Amino acid sequence: MGCTQHIRLMAEYNAWMNIKVFTAALTLPETELVADKKAFFGSIIGTLNHLLVADTLWLKRFAGHPALYTALGPVARLPTPTALDQQLFTDLQGLYEHRQWLDTVIVEWAEAITEPDLTHILHYVSTKGVPGDKDFFSLIMHFFNHQTHHRGQATTLLCQAGVDVGVTDLVALIPNAL
Repeated sequence: MGCTQHIRLMAEYNAWMNIKVFTAALTLPETELVADKKAFFGSIIGTLNHLLVADTLWLKRFAGHPALYTALGPVARLPTPTALDQQLFTDLQGLYEHRQWLDTVIVEWAEAITEPDLTHILHYVSTKGVPGDKDFFSLIMHFFNHQTHHRGQATTLLCQAGVDVGVTDLVALIPNAL
């Protein structure tokens, strides 16, 4: 599997897992979703908002790649989140609808990435104002790893609330070798 194929697999995994996490979360009452569970971002909805914030920030940075990915145009025009714990949505349904839209954008963007695109050094500025010049492929891997990390926290919080998300392993989506 080449790098671009792996990126596409990760985009598919991201969308698949977000459906599973949100489907599970939608079974809970609002009080459980907003309850402070002492996680990095407090609550289930806080954690899911953080993922949306971070994904938006990274996709806006990726939109600055010289390939000028058409799929990222709508994300580039979104307001830039101002804090990693910003609550973009207070209601889970609104958050889920935006998440589904963003996951569609991510899948479309992943389809457009070419192998030569991956060797680019991307210049960006962090939310703390720190400049970075990093390998584009490595940043994409960070993007997907970050999602997996915080979705793992969300699935733990859901499990503690009595909701089973089901299978979460990437291996479920990796095709069998012929």
